[in-house]
Amino acid sequence: MANLKSQKKRNKQNEKRRVRNRVFRGAARTSVKKARLALESGNAEEARAATLEAVSQLDQSAQKGTLHKRNAARRKGRLMKRLAAVEKKTD
Repeated sequence: MANLKSQKKRNKQNEKRRVRNRVFRGAARTSVKKARLALESGNAEEARAATLEAVSQLDQSAQKGTLHKRNAARRKGRLMKRLAAVEKKTD
């Protein structure tokens, strides 16, 4: 337990940030999972919509600082690569 007043304040700030970050990180994870499932199903239209939603969530998470920008970029790149393969297969 913290004894210093400044550390007590810092602990409160950290907890607020943790909860806020959890929302963005969780939303990004969920949307990426949905996109992966849609990509595996092979339905190009559904996969495209889910992938674009995931990209949006990853961008938002990176902007808020929950995810590192390069981590988000890497994940987006992998999703888009899979999407391109699915769309090529259906054409």
